[in-house]
Amino acid sequence: LIIFSLCLGLIFLSGFFHMKDKNYSISKSPEELLIPPTPCHAKTNVMFLKTHKTASSTVLNIMFRFAERYNLTVALPADQLLHLGYPRTFLAHFVEDFEAIGQNYNIMCNHLRFNPSEVQKVMAANTFYFSILRNPIPLLESSYIYYKNNVPAFRSSKDVNEYLASPTRYYHPEDYRQNIYARNIMWFDFGYDNNAEDNTKYTQAILEEIEQNFHLILIADYFDESMILLKHALCWDLDDVIYFKLNSRSQDTVQTLTPESEERIKTWCALDWKLYLHFNQSFWRRIEETIGLEMLEKEVGHLRARQKELMETCLLEQEAVGKDHIKNKALLPFQSGAANILGYNLKQDLDSRTLRTCQRMVMPELQYTSYLYAVQHPHKKRKQLGLPLLWTSLQE
Repeated sequence: LIIFSLCLGLIFLSGFFHMKDKNYSISKSPEELLIPPTPCHAKTNVMFLKTHKTASSTVLNIMFRFAERYNLTVALPADQLLHLGYPRTFLAHFVEDFEAIGQNYNIMCNHLRFNPSEVQKVMAANTFYFSILRNPIPLLESSYIYYKNNVPAFRSSKDVNEYLASPTRYYHPEDYRQNIYARNIMWFDFGYDNNAEDNTKYTQAILEEIEQNFHLILIADYFDESMILLKHALCWDLDDVIYFKLNSRSQDTVQTLTPESEERIKTWCALDWKLYLHFNQSFWRRIEETIGLEMLEKEVGHLRARQKELMETCLLEQEAVGKDHIKNKALLPFQSGAANILGYNLKQDLDSRTLRTCQRMVMPELQYTSYLYAVQHPHKKRKQLGLPLLWTSLQE
């Protein structure tokens, strides 16, 4: 009994000094120090609404790696599709094997147009729903470059500033299916009419509905802060939210918006602008209520240090490189429009375990979707990418 009491005392003391090392506030009373932190359990049922041109490919990679780490089931696109029926409004049967698997998927994160009742058929009742938004000003410029060849409104204008000088000259509502990227794309991704009138009563009702449907909305413009907030909300580890930036483009393909164009975007994409302003506010409010700005800054520092460490371990050039400089074609990201989508080269002398970790970190979205599909549905025909897969069989 004496030995047991001594052990208990030592454990308490070591815990106390460990807490002091972690910069716990000195102002805490002795009573507070005795209360252990509330344990939380990692959430493994998670739905991420992947919006367009919002750093969402990087988030998808985080979700896929988490699914692999914990052997979770991902709701993947059926047949040869690489998205969940987009731009059609989502239906449960767009998910591979939905009829057989039913409501037993853990993770859902490929592109879809949100439809809560159908998503709920696929995901468990305790699923955590989150999404990400981006400032509509850089978002529209990014969309313009990325979808230049596919969107009639963009194709027929010389550059982004010419388009914005008179959008109605190029944007015809009858082409709305092809033109969705040219106006209020985030509003559309959330399942709403991107050509709807900007009416205060209507927009307020939609913002409230989104708040009801989603537990968390992240902001791409504060990506590292978003990852820390996500880590806390899901009770994940730091390594679960470490990332290398994916699907970004080279600076030489960025067009400079005039101040007039920037102002016009706020009017032309008024629904997206209101969406962004509303959730940017709630994002910072959530941080202050849960983590606090001081702790946030510390954790962002840890995230960046760990990211740098992994880049030094994994990457040949310590940064993303242009499409023509990617040596392994299995790691070439999908190229679109006038954008030069960057990718990575891995170091050659990595041991097999490190190599696998590094490959997962840099694997582009389409390849990763295709790979997970082959793992989860080994008897189905593989998704045809026209690119080699990194791992051709489960044994490798």
